[in-house]
Amino acid sequence: MKKRFLGIVAVIAAFTMIIAGCGNSDTSSDKANGNADSKEVSGSITAVGSTALQPLVEAASKQFTAENPKAQINVQGGGSGTGLTQVQQGAVDIGNSDVFAEEKDGVDASKLVDHRVAVVGMAPVVNKDAGVKNISKQQLIDIFTGKITNWKDVGGKDEKITIINRAEGSGTRATFEKWGLDGATPVKAQEQDSSGTVRKIVSETPGAISYLAFSYIDDSIQGLSLDNVEPKEENVATNDWKIWAYEHMYTKGEATGLAKKFLAYITSEDVQNDLVPQLGYQSIHSMKVERDAKGNITDVK
Repeated sequence: MKKRFLGIVAVIAAFTMIIAGCGNSDTSSDKANGNADSKEVSGSITAVGSTALQPLVEAASKQFTAENPKAQINVQGGGSGTGLTQVQQGAVDIGNSDVFAEEKDGVDASKLVDHRVAVVGMAPVVNKDAGVKNISKQQLIDIFTGKITNWKDVGGKDEKITIINRAEGSGTRATFEKWGLDGATPVKAQEQDSSGTVRKIVSETPGAISYLAFSYIDDSIQGLSLDNVEPKEENVATNDWKIWAYEHMYTKGEATGLAKKFLAYITSEDVQNDLVPQLGYQSIHSMKVERDAKGNITDVK
């Protein structure tokens, strides 16, 4: 009788430990991953492409991997064209892009899934020595097409204009040419792959002009207003400032595994309301209008 009683006690104790263990496992999983369906986040993925989006993806990946130490996220630049091409080829897990896949030649958008993670405004930027803060859109077009070559012709200093372009394949360049230059082809000029390099060159080169995402504009350079409209987020939200783009993270087919979890993280309310604006981007939820791949504008419902 005594042996039978001890046996029953042992079974109850073991069952209690199992229940407690399951509860603890779910709690820690929920805390780390925000998803009770997953026990642990692990593995390695690579995200390549837009340098305009790169700072956000890097910062989000650092936060994500700090909470999930067994996960590894490799983030690289190279431009939107590179990101779209490589994710289409299956060479990387995520392709970061400033433009819709439909806008890139050689990319089959039907095989890719678009994840919009932020909105980025872009603006022409000049060396502070130029003495210009506002020009018309037509003057901007004339500068980049070589019709205006001196800052004095637009109210600035008597100084030669030096154009710095982004490289072919850059999503920032494509967006700027489409919405800032109305599709005009800029003159041949120095080209740079990196937004950070462009900022440095413009800040150090008298008379220089280029274009950057808002997230890269700081006190070392001057962002230009166009037709007295300032390059500000509230103007982007209403499309009064028209040089803007969605920041896309494309996957080949539906996202799975670690890529799916990271994309859910970067579009979560915590990241969208905190990290996104902190780094100079706009939340995808802040927009009052939507724009499709063909450029059609509709009000957000």
